[in-house]
Amino acid sequence: MRHLKRTAKLGRTSEHRNAMLANLVCSLIEHKRITTSLAKAKAARSVAEKMVTLGKKGTIQHRRLAVARLHQEKAAKTLFTEIAPAFKDRRSGYTRIIKLGQRNGDASQSAILEWVDTIAPTVVPEAPAVEAKPEAKK
Repeated sequence: MRHLKRTAKLGRTSEHRNAMLANLVCSLIEHKRITTSLAKAKAARSVAEKMVTLGKKGTIQHRRLAVARLHQEKAAKTLFTEIAPAFKDRRSGYTRIIKLGQRNGDASQSAILEWVDTIAPTVVPEAPAVEAKPEAKK
């Protein structure tokens, strides 16, 4: 029986799927936002959140586990120095998925996967007050 075994297979072998998810998470760490299919975004979300949890613990063993999963030391270093400290007060929910609609090529649902706290609320700057110029006397 397959009870509680909900791995998104994504039409790939396990080695290919693990490499693809590691690359997606490394791209997310590097660029702070990625656009991909909805299914891949949902699968990469769990890997990304587990990596942030490792980053928050911060020991050398957790750093080794992150490098073993991500296969890129540069991405792991960025995770431990920039991203994980930003989420130190947050318990979970480090990423968000924004649905975009269908792609033109294959009609697949596309989505944006991004970190929650990287986008600051948009602030509209106030326009400087323009004083009326006195009319020239003729």
